[in-house]
Amino acid sequence: MITVHHLNNSRSQRILWLLEELQVSYDIVRYERDPQTMAAPASLRAVHPLGKSPVITDDDGAGTSLTIAESGAILEYLVETHGDGRLRPPPATAERRACVYWLHYAEGSLMPLLLLKLVLDRMSRPPMPFLLRPVARKIAGAVTAAMVGPRLTQHLDYLEAHLSASTWFAGSEFSVADIQMSFPLEAAASRAGLDHSRPALMAWLERIHARPAYQRALERGGPYAYA
Repeated sequence: MITVHHLNNSRSQRILWLLEELQVSYDIVRYERDPQTMAAPASLRAVHPLGKSPVITDDDGAGTSLTIAESGAILEYLVETHGDGRLRPPPATAERRACVYWLHYAEGSLMPLLLLKLVLDRMSRPPMPFLLRPVARKIAGAVTAAMVGPRLTQHLDYLEAHLSASTWFAGSEFSVADIQMSFPLEAAASRAGLDHSRPALMAWLERIHARPAYQRALERGGPYAYA
């Protein structure tokens, strides 16, 4: 039995979505972020030493249990062991290479920029001392304008061009790559300027939101936010 150690407002929502797409039974153990710091609770370290989510455990019922962390690694494990060929293009095809690329791109290229923007946006808010907030706001604004903003624009333009020529990230068929890309693009729509000026990306978001498995995952995991 698969257990998803599910932290609210986190990347683990993608794991629930994939399991719903595959129609695989699973349990959820829920964890709540600290409302002030938004940090994960220390109890997650009992599951994995880094105390982060997503993490899954997979117990075969015969005394063997695997613990797997990192979104991409979990998604690859699940489609490999429970997918029966679904949601992953055939080996040695252009679609498979694209699928692998987007699985890595989501967390390796796009999410670091979005995380940096989130940190900069919060620099001038509490708990930053009131007298330092104008200085922090000026520094954060300068870094965003000079580096983060232009790079995010470059990435969003790149993604818009890709989805203008392809229905899904790995080609004409929905795949695990689309599940992996959901979190950064939903975050971009929430707090990084992604809007209807990029119609291909917004249409893709509408398509994933309409999937019954996506909606079931939200029902089980609960609503989540990116701000």
